Amino acid sequence: MPRYKLTIEYDGRPYKGFQAQDELPSVQGSIERAVKAFSGQELRLQAAGRTDTGVHATGQVIHIDLEREWRPEVVRDAMNAYLVPEPIAVLEAEVATGDWHARFSATERRYIYRILNRKAPPALDRGRVWHVKKPLDADAMHAAAQALIGHHDFTTFRHMQCQAKSPMKTLDVARAWREGEYILLEFASRSFLHRQVRSMTGTLAEAGIGRWSAGDVRAALEAKDRKACGPVAPADGLYLTGVKY
Repeated sequence: MPRYKLTIEYDGRPYKGFQAQDELPSVQGSIERAVKAFSGQELRLQAAGRTDTGVHATGQVIHIDLEREWRPEVVRDAMNAYLVPEPIAVLEAEVATGDWHARFSATERRYIYRILNRKAPPALDRGRVWHVKKPLDADAMHAAAQALIGHHDFTTFRHMQCQAKSPMKTLDVARAWREGEYILLEFASRSFLHRQVRSMTGTLAEAGIGRWSAGDVRAALEAKDRKACGPVAPADGLYLTGVKY
């Protein structure tokens, strides 16, 4: 039974998250229906990560096990044909080898968070950015983000309903920079806690506004207390941009 690695992108706005749910629209459900439409096969796909309601992806990775062998480009093109008009696209398809697994073989997940930092609201980017009217200091946000890098107890930035066995995670990348009217934040780790990126982003925005110092961010991390977290950033600006294996 051949296994196919698929790299996909999607606009998370129409869906109640990635994971399939009864009677609710999901990215997973839409992809599995597309697989059935072209192959006649019902299956349960595996993904590198499950994004929340409204979160987007430009580099999500999944795998599917098909009962017959297809050329990878046929799988890609057939699925895209059956995904019309949903905002989901299969960017690449390839045959996986050995015991490769979309979730368990991953060594890094990478996210980008996009903030539109201006007075005027977004028109073209509505639902795809967090709109912050107050001026943000990207350098201050970047400096504060350095306190988060490394192996820590991230309880402060962990959603109360997170099902991870441990709050201990290693954050390899945390940086912020400005591109015109946009503030971009990038985070990379082998794995993340539920809403960790959005929690860290909201806290770093407090440093960007000037309400928090880099020391305050470090103190919040060291508190290991959800109550010490800053406001949680909305889902709109969050993108899963890549997975390494």
